[in-house]
Amino acid sequence: MKKIILFLTATMSLMLLAACATTQKAQVEQVGLNCGLLGPDCSKLTPGGKDQASLRYVNPAALWANYDKVMIDAVGFYGGDDTKVSAEDQKRLVDYFNQQLNVQLAKKFEIVQQPGPGVMKIQAAMTDADSATPGLRTVSMLVPQARLLSSLKALATGTYPFVGAAQAEAKITDSQTGDVLAEAVDRRLGGGSFKTAFQWQWGDAENAIDHWCELLTQKLSAWKAGTEAP
Repeated sequence: MKKIILFLTATMSLMLLAACATTQKAQVEQVGLNCGLLGPDCSKLTPGGKDQASLRYVNPAALWANYDKVMIDAVGFYGGDDTKVSAEDQKRLVDYFNQQLNVQLAKKFEIVQQPGPGVMKIQAAMTDADSATPGLRTVSMLVPQARLLSSLKALATGTYPFVGAAQAEAKITDSQTGDVLAEAVDRRLGGGSFKTAFQWQWGDAENAIDHWCELLTQKLSAWKAGTEAP
């Protein structure tokens, strides 16, 4: 009986925590990773910690305080020939990614179109995306019995049923010299927030994009100000 109570307590705790999360971090294996944007620089990546990308590299010699402007390259989709994402949906996702990068970074940095002193060049690409199953996702989130089963699955496997996912990579360089300042690869899955119950099939992917753009802006701003170590 004690074990059952502990199990149910852990399950309820997971449900309460997950209720606040629209996305959750997923593990990315470096072995066999196809870095379409980063190329050979993939070898520099190491696992990130809490509130960091799944895999990351930060140049220890980078002088972040010197950068107050950003130049943003158009986001691409590097899913390969076997991707399940249609050309139309690829365009929707990268257009949304471009929009959010500009919206978020403009809150802390001046957006420019040309290289120059104090300008970081930011390149990003989506490399994978999985759509959610909208109808079943809604049932799994809102029907109490189904919600419990979904939470049990998340407890056992680390992911909820019927959720979507997205994976992306990014590179930050000095716009004049081309020196690499930082690189990252991250993958996120749909979380347990009730807010995601009625979203469209690419809603989890869009939530992942929101997270990446907000996190990138927060990190770069903190590194520039010196309030957080890279």
